[in-house]
Formats: sequence, C-alpha cells, structure tokens
Amino acid sequence: MPEPPGLAARQPGAVRSALAVLEAVAHLGAGVSAQRISTELGLARATTYRLLNLLVEDEYLVRTPDLSGFALGARVAQLVGVTAPARLPAAARTLLAEARRTIRGGVHVVLFVEGRLVVLDADPDFPLSDAARLAREPARYALGRMLLCAEGQAPDASVAADLQRFGVTRQCGELTPTTGCLALPLRDDRGVTVGAVGFSGARHRVEDPAELIGALEPTVRALAPLVV
Repeated sequence: MPEPPGLAARQPGAVRSALAVLEAVAHLGAGVSAQRISTELGLARATTYRLLNLLVEDEYLVRTPDLSGFALGARVAQLVGVTAPARLPAAARTLLAEARRTIRGGVHVVLFVEGRLVVLDADPDFPLSDAARLAREPARYALGRMLLCAEGQAPDASVAADLQRFGVTRQCGELTPTTGCLALPLRDDRGVTVGAVGFSGARHRVEDPAELIGALEPTVRALAPLVV
C-alpha cells in the first residue's frame, strides 16, 4: 500500500523520538530541563528543543511556571482518563479566577467518578506536577488521598487524622522537599464528598494550613452547587 501523502521516511523516527521525550519527562519528573532530556536520550539539543516545543504546542507537555523545565500536560492526562472533557460553567470559572489571584500557588478542581479522579480545571499558571502519576498513584497526593478517604480507604492513620482535625488531606514534602499539596472536599447537597479543591505550593503553607484553609473555604462553598 502506498504511503499517505506527506509521510516522509524520517517521520516514524520523529514520532518515536517524541514518544521517548514524553517517557523521559514522565520518568525524570516535573521540572526536568531540556538539557537533561537531551543528555538522557542522546538527542541533539536542537532536535530536543524542536520536539519539546511541538509537544507543548499540542498540550502533551507544559512548561513549569519559571519556564526552566517541563511537565506532562493535559493531553497525556486525557490518555490515562484523568481529565474530563467537560468545561466549568462561567460562574465557577470566575470564582476560580478570583481565588487564583489571591492565593499564591496552584488551585485545582477535581470530581470523583467511579473511583477515579477527573480533573475539571487545573491551574494554568501552576499546573499539576504530574497528572498521569496522580491517576496511577493517588495516595501520593492530597487530591488522591481525599478520593481514597471518600471511598473509605484512607491510606494511613495520619491522613485520617488530618481529615478529622482540619477537614482536609495533605502531603508535605514527600515528593519534592520544598512543596506540598492540600485538598478540601467538595460535597453534594446530601453531604457526600464527590470531589475536591486542591492547592499546590510552598510546603510551609501546607504544614501550617489554617490560613490556607480559611482562604479556600469560601471558594469551595460557592463552587459546590455549581459543579456537583
């Protein structure tokens, strides 16, 4: 069978290289630099930058907020079933935009559907560090821990204690020493936890969460009837 028009002999190699770049970012973790990827894969620096730019353009990768590295993007999350095609209503987007203006860090909204996380809205300025890993290993993240608690499967006593004491789940410096994450439950009109609003940012804000919880709770209360 003849090749489709425009399919050059080198294109299959380019596809393999692009997949290798995605695998490298997944393996090396969010924030990995182009130079590190180039070295790990033995690719020319110019080729690596070209592939990274294409993958960012197509939303398979995102740049980290300081523009020094890369992380897996929304399109990869869709492939593992963690991102929803649904779009938040305008009123919910307005609430989130205001919260993100006042809270220094990432603010994300997820729903829990049939035992899995569905990301309704990830902060575009502070993206999820690794959406694919969140889907695979929910117990490593505050949002995933909230899902497991909602399913009656708290990962350990400390997670249950956080939920009892603060009404949130947390992760403090377990994946990256200087950062952490926190999740507040989104409840339906019966009081059932059907999702969460998450924060990701500086570890000290999660370790002493009272101020952060106070800042996020009004947004959570206002969002719940709009998204659940």
